[in-house]
Amino acid sequence: MKIAVLTSGGDSAGMNAVVRAVVKAGILKGCETWIVREGYEGLVRGNSEADAPNSPSLETTLDVTLREPSFIQNLRFGDGALLRDGTGDHPGGRTLKGRYIVRVGWDDVRGWFAEGGTLIGTARSQAFRTPEGRLTAAYNLIKEGIDALAVCGGDGSLTGADVFRAEWPTLVQTLRSQDRITDEQVARHGHLKIVGLVGSIDNDMSLTDLTIGAPTALHRICEAVDNIHSTAISHSRAFVLEVMGRHCGWLSLMAGVSSGADFIFIPERPPAADPWENEMCEVIQRHRENGKRKTIVIVAEGAHDANLKPIRADYVKDVLTDRLGLDTRVTTLGHVQRGGRPCAWDRIWPTLQGLDAVDALLEATPDTPSYMIGMRENRVHRVPLMEAVAMTQSVAEAIKSRDFDRAMSLRDPEFRESLEGFIATSTLEKEALLPPEKRIRVGIMHMGAPAGGMNAATRAAVRYCIRQGHTPLAISNGFKGLLDDSIYELSWLGVDNWMVRGGSELGTNRTLPDLDLGAVASKFQEHHIQALLMIGGFETFSSLQILEAGRKHYPAFHIPIVHIPATISNNVPMTEFSLGSDTSLNALVDACDAIKQSASASRNRVFVVETQGGMCGYIATMGALAVGASLVYTPEVGINLDILREDVKFLRMRYGLDAKGKSEGRVVLRNEKASDIYTTEVINKIFKEEGGTLFDARSASLGHTLQGGVPSPLDRAYAVRLALKSMAFIEKHHEQLRGKKFKSRQAGPETAAVITIQSSAIQWVPVQEMVEHADMKNRRGKHAWWLGYKELVESLVARPQLL
Repeated sequence: MKIAVLTSGGDSAGMNAVVRAVVKAGILKGCETWIVREGYEGLVRGNSEADAPNSPSLETTLDVTLREPSFIQNLRFGDGALLRDGTGDHPGGRTLKGRYIVRVGWDDVRGWFAEGGTLIGTARSQAFRTPEGRLTAAYNLIKEGIDALAVCGGDGSLTGADVFRAEWPTLVQTLRSQDRITDEQVARHGHLKIVGLVGSIDNDMSLTDLTIGAPTALHRICEAVDNIHSTAISHSRAFVLEVMGRHCGWLSLMAGVSSGADFIFIPERPPAADPWENEMCEVIQRHRENGKRKTIVIVAEGAHDANLKPIRADYVKDVLTDRLGLDTRVTTLGHVQRGGRPCAWDRIWPTLQGLDAVDALLEATPDTPSYMIGMRENRVHRVPLMEAVAMTQSVAEAIKSRDFDRAMSLRDPEFRESLEGFIATSTLEKEALLPPEKRIRVGIMHMGAPAGGMNAATRAAVRYCIRQGHTPLAISNGFKGLLDDSIYELSWLGVDNWMVRGGSELGTNRTLPDLDLGAVASKFQEHHIQALLMIGGFETFSSLQILEAGRKHYPAFHIPIVHIPATISNNVPMTEFSLGSDTSLNALVDACDAIKQSASASRNRVFVVETQGGMCGYIATMGALAVGASLVYTPEVGINLDILREDVKFLRMRYGLDAKGKSEGRVVLRNEKASDIYTTEVINKIFKEEGGTLFDARSASLGHTLQGGVPSPLDRAYAVRLALKSMAFIEKHHEQLRGKKFKSRQAGPETAAVITIQSSAIQWVPVQEMVEHADMKNRRGKHAWWLGYKELVESLVARPQLL
């Protein structure tokens, strides 16, 4: 099969990762792979103006037998550098001028997924919208022998692909009647196979949790808001930011949640008050009276009031200036949101989707629908393309007809939860919502190593407590701090800036409560702690287990106790995501991108990079997938001499196949606990010795840099969601225990639980049940959803094909 991939519509970070994945997966499956420049316009233009130059000769210094010799035939065709450097239309030397459907090989797309935008270009084609244009596009595909097409773009691009497929038989017959193709070509190309992947920064496609490019766009917005915070505080100013989102408010909403904004405007849920100006001014004035020095309002470009009258950033500025007397500025982020290097998940998810897209094309028949590849519950999934497009268009129709409840219902449940969470954590109420008898004194504690999102979760919990009338008590420095009476009440304004702070504002250590369990129980009674929220990693899980077991002897522990997993290692059992792991993953990607740049500058250098993670290989494995590492070593698999011998052989073969003078710098990731014997330095020395004249080796340890820095937007958003769910859990179980006397009160095992994310759904797991799924010796879960990705990392560097 010959597979072509194109990108269409607005560009988005992650499109290059899709192209790379489709090309590599196609070659692994024995297909020819092609790219189409300039989207559908490239299909119409075809290769009529020039013939493809000869492919460069594959010189190699190797004298070995490859496992799959055919792999060499698809190694490179010489145009990858032109596409990556943007020199394809340069008139001198090798050129892509006049060639829009170009065959590419394995090395032609190497390193692409670290680049933003789309290297193969995108354009909005008027010609393709016409029957004549689509007829020409069909002819150009048939001329090159291509019968499968992967399209990455928005709903308009995917609709165009489905129309093209539906018309294909008619187009083929028309071409035959015009004698432009032969009967043999008619027989061979009677069916066009189509698959769609959603590239859109707005996250506006239904039936997928995230679109390609949306996470990176959210990163760009939050970086901008984080930078504005300091100048806003300095001058006590208000800032109104306009972000993209014509029919979808996802960017505005998630930016509001993740940056701690005061007010947001989204198309799906306009302000309920009429006029809305009164509601906004009342909320912001209350914040200012409480002592807040900055105001952040985020407006989606498609925002409007309940009567569909557009709400513009400049008008919001005028309202804040005229009514509240605030010194207000407007910042329109515009196309900055589209730009920059993709974040970690905009490399990983598009890669996984691209791989599945090739499988979908290989499995397609004339009777199967065109599929859209998306993400659902943290897994790649397929849905009929036009079903997703129709539901997406239904949202815009619901908004147009002012049926905002329906518009909200067509979004996924997490969207509604995020909006409710934003309101709960951004608005300072005039009075507490709960009567005095239902109010709780909630202890909040950080444990274990610091992780991005700990402070964001604490901020959300504190804001919710104050809204309801509860008393949030900060317990500094874990259980040691509790024993030292290092406890104080947190305020609404005091945690305002915690959303963007990394590390732990409360202080954290690894001391467990069994240091002096009786004294801990005594402090619970002394400070009248009625519920405990613990945020941390495996030590927190162990502490929860100890406290739950201690209920047999200490009535003070018969209270709701909750653990929010927060650890860069992501080693808490039964949850797919821990706070801090995304921040750490992005820190690793940033570091490895820089290291890879250094390695490539030296042309023939391998860097052995050591990561944190303890006895859990999550960061190393997912990091390897995100940075295109050549090898990855994890504690789950370990290292031995046989593995190292094969790895050295692979690296020598791979460097031997590189174009002369253009060897790629490569990265090998090693988890800090992958082996006690084969340390990072030992592996580095082995590679250096065995590389000979083919490659050199260096080592780097990322260490605690993976813990620090500003938390990622994903970690912040999850922190808010998990904290609010935890507070609802605490309220529910406290109410059930409230009427019972202290000494006779019995809290069931379900009241000491860990909040987990399983396939994107929130699940509560009692600590007793959690223990059954824990490998206590190695401090990790017994089963991990990501374990199979190590093999995928090796496949994407062709290790199985070469050895």
